[in-house]
Formats: sequence, C-alpha cells, structure tokens
Amino acid sequence: MRLHILLLFFMYNTAWSQVQTVGLFFNTPESFQGYTLFSNNTHTYLIDNCGYKVNEWESQHLPGSSVYLLENGHLLRTARISGNFSGGGLGGRFEIFDWSNALIWSAELANVEVHSHHDIAPLPNGNFLALCWQAIVESEAEELGWAYEGEVWSEMILELEPAGHGNYHIVWKWRLVDHIIQDHDPSKANYGVIAGHPELININFNGLDKPDTRDWFHLNAIDYNESLDQIVVSSRNFGEIWIIDHSTSIAEAAGHEGGSAGKGGDILYRFGNPHAYGRGLASDQRFFEPHSVSWISNDRLMVFNNKATDDRSRVEHWTLPVDHDHSYILMENEPYGPETMDWTYTSPGFYSDIMSSAQMLPNSNILICEGREGRFFEVTEDHRIIWEYVNPVNSNGHPILQGGTPRFNQTFHVQRYGPEFPGFAQVSLVPSEPVELAPWEYSCEIYDSASSLKDPESEYLHLMENPVSNKLTVYNPSLNRNVAIWDVNGILLKRFKLKIGDNVLDIQDLSPGIFFLRYQDTDSNGLITFYKI
Repeated sequence: MRLHILLLFFMYNTAWSQVQTVGLFFNTPESFQGYTLFSNNTHTYLIDNCGYKVNEWESQHLPGSSVYLLENGHLLRTARISGNFSGGGLGGRFEIFDWSNALIWSAELANVEVHSHHDIAPLPNGNFLALCWQAIVESEAEELGWAYEGEVWSEMILELEPAGHGNYHIVWKWRLVDHIIQDHDPSKANYGVIAGHPELININFNGLDKPDTRDWFHLNAIDYNESLDQIVVSSRNFGEIWIIDHSTSIAEAAGHEGGSAGKGGDILYRFGNPHAYGRGLASDQRFFEPHSVSWISNDRLMVFNNKATDDRSRVEHWTLPVDHDHSYILMENEPYGPETMDWTYTSPGFYSDIMSSAQMLPNSNILICEGREGRFFEVTEDHRIIWEYVNPVNSNGHPILQGGTPRFNQTFHVQRYGPEFPGFAQVSLVPSEPVELAPWEYSCEIYDSASSLKDPESEYLHLMENPVSNKLTVYNPSLNRNVAIWDVNGILLKRFKLKIGDNVLDIQDLSPGIFFLRYQDTDSNGLITFYKI
C-alpha cells in the first residue's frame, strides 16, 4: 500500500531554541492531496501539500483581499487601490493573470460612489460577483430613516463580465438599500415593525455597538450556489449570514417580487443573530464578526465564527431549514433555525479576530485559515489536525527566515484545489522550492510502507516506521537519550530514556493523530513528527 507520508525530521545544528516557525509543519496520509492558493502581498502562491511552490504570480498591487483560480487555469485576484473609501478589505481593482504570470485583463471599480472590497465569487459563465461599498450621503441617509449623522456606507453586489482590458459590463446588481426597514422615524421612508419583516434589513441595528462607523454592515465574504442560483454573504457587523436570490433580473432584484423564490431581492434566509431582526435578544447571538461563509451543499452552510468566545474562534456548519421545494422554513414570530449546529471545531489558542476562512474538502476534511496568525491547517471530522502550514511571507512580500518570529503574515483566506481541477489540465504542476528561506530539511515523498524504514547505519535518531499503531520503534545510534512525546497543542504526554539501538515505546494509550518526539543531548537535538493510526 502506497501512502503519502511526511516524516518531519528536524536536525538542530546549534541551540535547542532554534525551532521551526514557518512553512510546512506536517502532512499525513489522511490529508486531501491538492494545491493550496494564498496571497497576503503582491505575490500569489500555489503550493502542494509538501509546501513546495507549484506556481507564483506577481502583481503591482496588494490583494484586496481574495484570490481564486479559474477553470481555464487563470488567476482572478482582487487588488487594493486608494479612493474615496478606506477600511479593512479595501479593493477597487480586479486582475486576471494567465498561468505564466501575464496580465491579460484588469479593471477598476473605485469612484466616489462605489468601491469594491473584500471578496469575489467566480461564476460558471466566466463572470464574477463582487462585494462593493455604496456611499449614502447624509441627506439621503436621513430620508431613508438612518439614525446616523454623516455619510454612511451601504452594500452592493455586482455581477461583472470582463469586456476587454480596463472594461467590464454590469450584468446583474443587488443593492442593500432596496431591502431595508427602520423603526426610528415614522415620518421617513421604510418605517415598519422590524420583527414583522425578517426579509428586510434594519438599518439602525449595529451589532458591534459602534455608532460612529460608516462601514455599517461590513460584508466580508460571498459564495455562489449554481444549482440553486442563490448567493450567501456574511456580515461582520450584524453577526449574520444572508441568502439572496440571484435568479432575478436587475429590476426584480431591486424589488420584493420575482425570481425563482418569488421574493425579488429580499433576504430568503438569515442566521447568526436573531436580535438583528427583532426575533431574539442580544444573548441569542450565535455568530460574532463572522467571515468566510460558504455552501457545503444545497442544504448546508459553513462559517468561520471569529469571536465565538473571548479567546476562541470556531468553525461551524449546519443544515438549513428547508421544505420539499427548498423554501426556507420560518415559523411565525420565531427566528430562523436551526437550534443546534451539525459540527463545530475549536481548540485552545485557536483565535483570529479578523480575516480567516474555512473550506470543505472533497474527503470531508476542512481546510482552515487562522487569518491573524497566517496559519493554515486541515482537520478531520473528529477534530484531528492532519496538515499544517504557516504562511512564510510578510505583507511586504519578504520571505520570513526559518526560526524567526512570523510577523505581518496575516492571510485573508486560502483555497485548495484537487488534482482533477479543470484549470490544471493544460499546465505543469511540477514543484520547485519552498516559499520560506532556509526551509527545514524533511522528506515528502510517496513511500511503500516497507520503504519507510530508515537505514540502520544512519547517524541520526529515527523511527523505524511511520505511521505507527500502539508501538513506536525508535532507533538510537549512540548515547543514552531522554526523549519526550508532545501533542499538537504543546502538551507534554510521555517521557522515555533510550538505550543504544532499537527502542520499542508503548503508546497504546495515545489517541490516533499527530505527535512530536523531541530529544536533546550534548550530541544532537531534534524533533520528529509521527502519525498514530
């Protein structure tokens, strides 16, 4: 049986304090073998599961903030340019590069009224959806019933068709201000009972308790479901996700009728904070500044819940409440369900207050980007980490020296593509070198289980097989060594004293997963990653 096995063998030549800080930490047979795309500077990287670069693109602009591969092998990226708007997730420009890094299309969407931001969603027809801020001047905001003094930013979703260099066609449009309600001033437009209209957005709700912010809703992620022809977005400030109908015309999207669901551009389903639409209390809020909402299937969604608690983030997915014709079920005077989530991942120290993403992979593992830390890792359904990588490049595009403290390597999101992805059909996927400087020495080959045995004449301490079951056989070439086993959370589990030669260590009480065997003596220092099945 052939397995993809990463045996990380860290060899310290100087002090024990020199530890790995960036790049690939481990890759196991259970990981979905594919190619991971990420960018936090003018460069965009595609790496394989061993952390080697498969391709690299370079722009003149920082991302703003998303990058995606298209099914023709091109790279679609957002770009950051200045304008009338400023804030987290600033975009304003779109670029398409071919596989060889040639810029084949670009266009800007940045003026005094509208500015793209955060995320985009490629569509099967070659177009893409873009989140955009829309400036509402103070006088207009007042007439709409906004209890806010000054200009405020609303949201738009545009479907753009690239149309020659520097140009695009707007083929579909949705404006948030066409679907609002307020109970602040009965003399103004959109006045009504909030709880009676969950399909509308209360423009005077502010879930972050920051009445001085112009970026009132702060949409930060968008995903498209082709079979339903529906869009899902996440609102950081409202602590919610919203689903809207894309099957509408532009005129229907501006109203309350039409489209496959018959509701125009009104919200079809919302979840995360019933307090935002008057059907719950502040204590009923589930999502706190969420990011990266995505479709898993027609009836399941996933979200990165950034501030789930004061010190932990959560990745969560749930089943949508739908009936036989896929209408979203909502009981009278009740909030949208469900009451419980299907699956949740969290762990000690797992926290990112900004950015971040989660992607369901074809093997049901989930690829997570802990955005603030620039940490990417893959977990199984039973919460075991089976692949991990730390972004080794800072926001200035400078690779981080191995052993140095990662700084400014925050990453908005990551996306993994399988070998069968159509965009790979006509390109070379030959890996080159790791992204980081002074990468760790490790092996990331395809081995037969028998060939994973190490040369018994080796001068280094090593494992005689990997993965292992209840016994860990360690070959110790010289000296008596003290070793320790640690888990992925940095918790010391066991200590052993090794004799010279083969040592059989009892690990039957350890659960399946990733572990580290650390050793230190006057002769050498090191760390070996092993996988228990």
